[in-house]
This record gives sequence, C-alpha cells and structure tokens, in this order.
Amino acid sequence: MKITDVHVITFRKDSWLGADKDGHTHPCKKRDSMVSLLEIETDEGITGQYLSADIWQTPTEQFDETALPDRGMASYQLAGTGSSLLAAIQKIKPILIGENPFCRERIFAKIFRMQRIGGSTPIGDEIVRVVDVALWDIFGKAVNMPVYQILGGHRRRVPAYGSIMVGDDIPGGLDTPGAYAEYAKILVKRGYQGIKLHTWMDEKWADNEIAGLPDVEKDLDACRAVREAVGDKMPLFLDPFHNYTREQALYIGRELERLGFEWMEEPMDEYDIESYRWLTEKLPHLSICGPETAHGKGQVRAEWIRSKACDIVRAGMTDVGGITPMMKILHLCEMNGMPLEVHGGGADTIQFMGAMTVPGKYYERGLLHPFLEFDTMPPWLLETIDYMDHEGYIHVPERPGLGYVLNWDYIKENML
Repeated sequence: MKITDVHVITFRKDSWLGADKDGHTHPCKKRDSMVSLLEIETDEGITGQYLSADIWQTPTEQFDETALPDRGMASYQLAGTGSSLLAAIQKIKPILIGENPFCRERIFAKIFRMQRIGGSTPIGDEIVRVVDVALWDIFGKAVNMPVYQILGGHRRRVPAYGSIMVGDDIPGGLDTPGAYAEYAKILVKRGYQGIKLHTWMDEKWADNEIAGLPDVEKDLDACRAVREAVGDKMPLFLDPFHNYTREQALYIGRELERLGFEWMEEPMDEYDIESYRWLTEKLPHLSICGPETAHGKGQVRAEWIRSKACDIVRAGMTDVGGITPMMKILHLCEMNGMPLEVHGGGADTIQFMGAMTVPGKYYERGLLHPFLEFDTMPPWLLETIDYMDHEGYIHVPERPGLGYVLNWDYIKENML
C-alpha cells in the first residue's frame, strides 16, 4: 500500500466558544468557525482521516448573551486547524507521497527531523498528531479493527471526569466559588466519576508586583466550595494557574491535601523540574501531575520520572504528536511503575485509553461550562464519538479505525 495524496477539507460550523487574552476558552456570542478534516489517500482505496473537532458545544438554558463581555474572544481556533494546518501539511506532503502508510515509525522519524529544522512554517506537535492519527486510521480500516484493539486492547469503557473551564467574570458563569459549587452538583447528577477545576488564570499586573499572579485564596475558596457541594467521596482535581511560586504551590497543595483532592496539575513553570521534585517531596498526600505542555515528547517525561518530579505522568495527543509517541510514553510509564493521566479528549484519545494497561483512571471530558451543552451531536457526524452513559463511562467505538461516521451531506453543504 502506498500514500497517493494528502489534502485538507475545511467546512464551517457555528460556535459559541472564544478565547481570552491568555488563550483560555470561554463562552462567547455566536460566531462562524471552521472544522478541518485531513485525508490521507492510498492506492488501495483506503483513506485515513483526522477530524479537528469531534465534539460540539451549544448553548444551554443558562446561556445569556447579554452577560458575555466583549473581550475579543472570537479569535479562538482549535489547535491543528485553519491556515497553520494547511501550510504545515503542504510542507509535510512531499515526504508522505509514495510511503507505505503502515510504516508509521519511519514517517514519524522523518517528521521529527523536520520539526528540528523549523523554518518559516513550523511543524508543532499538534500538526504531527493530525498526520500520525490519520495513519492509524488507515491501519484500522485496512485490518477491519478499531485502533484500540490494534494497540493491544484492554478495556471497552473508560470512566470520565468533568473538566470545568477556566474561571471567568461572566454573571451566572464561573465567576465565583459558589458558581463552581452549583455547577459541580450538575456534573455529579450527569454521572461524572470525578470533577476537575480550572480556576481563574487572568494575570493581574501592578507596579508593586514582581509577577501578576491570580488570587490563591480565590482558587482555594472554589476548591472548598466544590468539596462541600459534592461531599467527601467524589474524586476532585485541580489545574490552577501555571506560574505560581514554590511557596504558593506548596500552600495550595497543603490545603488540597486537607480537602482530600487526588491530584494537582502543573502549578509552576514546567521547565523548572527541580521545583517540582521539591514540591512532590513535600506533599505526601497529594499527587503532583505533570508535565503537560513542556516540549520534548517522551524524553522530557523520562526526565521527570528520573528526577522524581511527579507522582503521575501527564501527556496528551496534542502535547506529544499523536498515538505513536503516546504509546512510547505509556510503555515508559509501565516500565517505571508510574500512572499516566491523559490530557484532553477526542477520538484518538478514546482509542488509546482503550488499550491502556498502566493506571490511567479517567478520560478528561470537557471543557465544561454552565452556559454550554457538551452532549450535543455534532452535525458533521452521524454517531457521537465520546458517548458517556449515566454511570460516567465513555464507551470506546468498535468501528474500524478511529470510528468516525461522517455526515458528508453537512460537510459538502458547508465546505469553505
């Protein structure tokens, strides 16, 4: 089998998601957005696909457009989509044409070399993910198996936690600790098996401050309010601001230990491994989870394990470049007796988690907000990709490859 063509199809969608000045997503007024579909064609008629969006969030009854601040949030665009994807694929395409799509290691190594060179069109790990996952989709379709079975197969359903959006200043949204608590009750009722808070991350600079850090006490008030709202047995996690000082991270961690939280994610600069080793050592009853976005794929995770800088390894498809490097990290964790919690969601993540044998407790479902409905079927799909039952389990699709069932009528009608 040989690759004969690589192209990107883009089509429009409605969106109620935007981003603040720091890049964190929030609800926004309705706007036009786009979805990208990468297709890798072969000489045997099998096409591998990667869809930049396989979820769709629509307004809930609580959505109040008049309450949304005008902060230029419509600039939000999914990683691995838009003009950056188009340019990067044109750069990668010459090394893909004529290759055997089953030789994923060879292709991955070629693209890795191109990443080092950089140039005017950088190839980030989010782009590598798009290509790598489409190649796995080809493999699954060729052997008529879902990807998770090809990877080894371990489980057919994965417990999910509700991952709440970063805090905001939207009335009725996530503007107060009490708002987090009320929303947490809704997530418990929906069936989620855990809840993660992303607290406020808006930097507030002033002349008398060295750094414009958010309010530690406000973060902790939200954690306290949610714990009180959901009771002692619900697993809770915190993903706070990522540039707190050592002392602030330790202060937050000790309070989370008292509140019975399971883990805290990267509260400090992830390139400061020594500070994480220091923090992990001082918090025996709270797991530290990381790194998430630090560049370096599996190599940087190996360094964190060697340095004892975390209790739980963190990695995601966009962070490291797809299923191929994620499997390397999975085996790294297995050989070192380390749990691995996967960052983010999507069709590739679900398939990967279906094959995990090391402790990886939860699928991260989100990001969630009181104004947005997460369980809506995307109009460009005929079957949902991350169905969650009322017990809080995500069911791994059993269809060949990634399991996409595309609604081509919608895609063709909305093609850009």
